[in-house]
Amino acid sequence: MRIDPLGMNRTPTRRRGFGLGGIRWIVLVGFAIYAAVSWFGSKQTDPLTGEDARYGATAEEEVMLGAQAFDQVLGEAQAQGALLPADTQVSRQIREIAQRLVSRVPQVTADLAQANGQQAPTAHQNFQWDVAVIQSDQANAFCLPGGKMAVYTGLIPVAQTQDAMAVVMGHEIAHALLRHGSQRMAQQKLVQMGQLAAGVALGGMDPGQQQAVMAALGAGAQYGFILPYGRNHETQADRVGLMLAAAACYNPREAIPLWERMSQLGGGQRPPEFASTHPDPANRIQNLQSLMPQAEAFYAKYCPGAPAAQAAY
Repeated sequence: MRIDPLGMNRTPTRRRGFGLGGIRWIVLVGFAIYAAVSWFGSKQTDPLTGEDARYGATAEEEVMLGAQAFDQVLGEAQAQGALLPADTQVSRQIREIAQRLVSRVPQVTADLAQANGQQAPTAHQNFQWDVAVIQSDQANAFCLPGGKMAVYTGLIPVAQTQDAMAVVMGHEIAHALLRHGSQRMAQQKLVQMGQLAAGVALGGMDPGQQQAVMAALGAGAQYGFILPYGRNHETQADRVGLMLAAAACYNPREAIPLWERMSQLGGGQRPPEFASTHPDPANRIQNLQSLMPQAEAFYAKYCPGAPAAQAAY
């Protein structure tokens, strides 16, 4: 065989490229880097808790989104004849509780921020506070980002007292002050990026296998990230809301029997804590009991001359 010294007669070797699999992994790595930079790079310290927080919207955007959602809720309630007039006794009582709580927001947020070595937050200064009462069997209330609130009449027989109602409303206001809606937006963005990246990485799989893997990844995100995130938000709102109610001169000790009653709703049946966005009632009550000395200190500071907060009987 004649050997060409220049190698011209050799069988050409095949150059190795990335191929679809290589491209997928490059995209996946790119998604991971972007998600990590987006998540960790946006980290801030929440002045009210001293914990890390990440926000998916500006404070101004939150106010706008909250106002839009509130208009929709009121429109639906009005169409159903469920929106109570502002001059009813129940509406006046709920509005008075809301006004007392809101009046203490500057002092309580400043005190909590100082305790965490942070500057007092200012986002609440642009809140558009309002409250409505809606006729419904739901034992519920909410405060949207930006300060728009609603209380459902089904909560009244469960609360029983104005002190307990103030604890619930303080809790809901705390969600808005802590900007939990914006934090959930940042969390959802991260989860969506992860799902998109997983979809790219699994693009060459059999559809059945792909569905099974995506389901497993979804369950992992739900139980390992989303639900614990929600439970932490509830615990934060319990603390800030309790301090707010105490500073507004409502008896913080009413929180214990309140949550005991709340735990009995629906026959006391609920999913285990790991499968819920809310803490187990027993754990919640234990946490609230541990917060009582701090809440009583707020009560004593802002309610001079008032009787000491006593345990409910």
